[in-house]
Amino acid sequence: MSRGLPLLHRRRVLAAGAIGGITCAAVAVGAAMAGQDGSGASDKASTKAASTISCPEVTGSLPEIPAQAKAEVDRNLALLRTQLDEANKRLATSQGQGGPNFVRNAILGPLKDKRKSTLDRIAISIGRHAAKPQGLDALAECSLGAGTGTGAGSGSGSGAGGSAPATAEPSALGSGAEDGSGADTGAGSGSAQSISCPDVASKIGAVPAAARAEVDRNIALLRTQLDEANKRLASSVGQGGPNFVRNAILGPLKDKRASTIDRIRISISRQGATAPSGLDALAGCSLASG
Repeated sequence: MSRGLPLLHRRRVLAAGAIGGITCAAVAVGAAMAGQDGSGASDKASTKAASTISCPEVTGSLPEIPAQAKAEVDRNLALLRTQLDEANKRLATSQGQGGPNFVRNAILGPLKDKRKSTLDRIAISIGRHAAKPQGLDALAECSLGAGTGTGAGSGSGSGAGGSAPATAEPSALGSGAEDGSGADTGAGSGSAQSISCPDVASKIGAVPAAARAEVDRNIALLRTQLDEANKRLASSVGQGGPNFVRNAILGPLKDKRASTIDRIRISISRQGATAPSGLDALAGCSLASG
């Protein structure tokens, strides 16, 4: 009896030690995994916070700016800066929204369209008094990167004479048909909804003969833009969040139409005719039942 007690005691000690060792190991593994998860989340958050939008610098790519165009060019250079700042604010406040393509569709795409319209106005302003700079459209696209991108040229507009890009984006060719009221929905007819846009051609009025070809091309471009938006609408059913269509399709479409309508107005006024007012109000489109 006296010899059995120490053996039983030893067994209890060994069992207790084994249980304690397992418990300690489990705690250590759990702590390590928690630390790893926390670090991963922190790294992910840090990466998101560090992302900013960077755009190509514009001022250095402009030729010498005529004195008569300097004020307008400066305003548009400042607008490029405002557009970039607004896009970065949107990026910072929309973390976690939408699907994997949200930033590209809802922020970078609309920003590119706005910059393209602004760059077009800069080129036209200079072209009224000197040789029109070519290829500025190539500077419209921006991208995500670490750190802050200046991109816009904040607006001194002195035009020191940096080399301009070699080629310009060609004008979009069209058949000369007007864009219509949106009743013709193009490829979007496969979905329950389609995009409807205000008619532009009927609001222009008399067009000078010298401007007719350019106006027709831009009217045709409005139709192309609507058809492309309806195709996108039909092929993206179920994507993104509740604001996907507005941010990724209707918003960019409005920006493209505003730029095209602005070119129509400029084409008419360039020939000495009075451009119709209020055309900008026709840029916005909306969803309609198919």
